[in-house]
Amino acid sequence: MSENAITPPSPPVVVLDHPLVQHKLTRLRQASTSTAGFRRLTREISLLMAYEATRELPLETVEIETPLEHMEGRLLSGKKLCLVSILRAGNGILDGMLDLLPAARVGHIGLFRDPESLEPVEYYMKLPEDIDARFCIVVDPMLATGHSASAAIDRLKAAGVRQLVFVCLLAAPEGVAFLSAAHPDVKIVTCAIDRELDDHGYIRPGLGDAGDRLFGTR
Repeated sequence: MSENAITPPSPPVVVLDHPLVQHKLTRLRQASTSTAGFRRLTREISLLMAYEATRELPLETVEIETPLEHMEGRLLSGKKLCLVSILRAGNGILDGMLDLLPAARVGHIGLFRDPESLEPVEYYMKLPEDIDARFCIVVDPMLATGHSASAAIDRLKAAGVRQLVFVCLLAAPEGVAFLSAAHPDVKIVTCAIDRELDDHGYIRPGLGDAGDRLFGTR
């Protein structure tokens, strides 16, 4: 690269420091939190994260009649939203966001992490036919190595998606760096950036395996 080359800016990384988010996240981290409690807290945090993830949705002006008079209001413009869950743990966030965004289309991408290489392996993908016309919110509780998130976004871009946000409960610095380098145009929304990844690819201090805690498995 020449000395005069311009390095593309990194995507914004938004850490939600709202007191309600941080309170619920701390409860979520606790080993003593039950499966039912973990699901409930994840759903509640997802609603709060959805506000930030949808902040840049386009609006259009429409004319309506209130019970008292005529006025101009604003509604979401275009084909709107698609929520894409990285299976299986992404469904914990998906369910909460659908409470707030019930009209959103839904896609699923099944990826698992190879325990040796830590690389993502795809086993399932189902997306709406018109996903290329939609703003996509990709959800997965953990941004650890960043490989699964990047692989999912690769597949969405190959399907024609151009507007993307990635949403997670927790991120590791390594995952943020990897995803930012792979997809510098994708905003990351998270509740916290933790200290590091351990030798097994787990976020520390983290909250354990989000999928296992959501579904009561080991």
